[in-house]
Amino acid sequence: MLTLILGGARSGKSQYAQSLIGHRCAIYVATARRNSDKEMRGRIDRHRSDRPQDWITIEEPEAVPFVLRTATPVDAPVLVECATVWLANLFQRESHTPARRQQDVLMAAVHDLAHASRAREVIVVSNEVGNGIVPTTRVGRRFRDLQGWANQILAVEADSVTLVVAGLPLALKGTTR
Repeated sequence: MLTLILGGARSGKSQYAQSLIGHRCAIYVATARRNSDKEMRGRIDRHRSDRPQDWITIEEPEAVPFVLRTATPVDAPVLVECATVWLANLFQRESHTPARRQQDVLMAAVHDLAHASRAREVIVVSNEVGNGIVPTTRVGRRFRDLQGWANQILAVEADSVTLVVAGLPLALKGTTR
């Protein structure tokens, strides 16, 4: 079962996604790269402190569908945090690929993620980027468009889609829990 949680920055989407798991042990797939960026390290540290200590953390910036297929225990729910950072990692990896081919590669990866989610309970957190400002750079607009298309693919494949605004969940598909 695939659940997609969408929201803007600081909307409460991560906290809501964690609440869906409750007191069960889960697998947390962290997609951010821990780099020299002090602000990003702070975000990663905050996310680490927010989740239960007994959760299994797998740090994987690119091969998320593979993790969904192979992570154990197979009956544990998986929380992917987040599809936007994962897509940005793939976008950066494919930065020298011609634009049309890059789009094909990234959307194929999103389809793979959605299909890998069929064998287990998966919750994917993603940023809703369409309500923000229009990026001033071509690469920024390109990424925003790709993220919007990725969210659409995941939403079609998902059993449940929830938009979180100001900490409040709004069911877009299925029901909120």
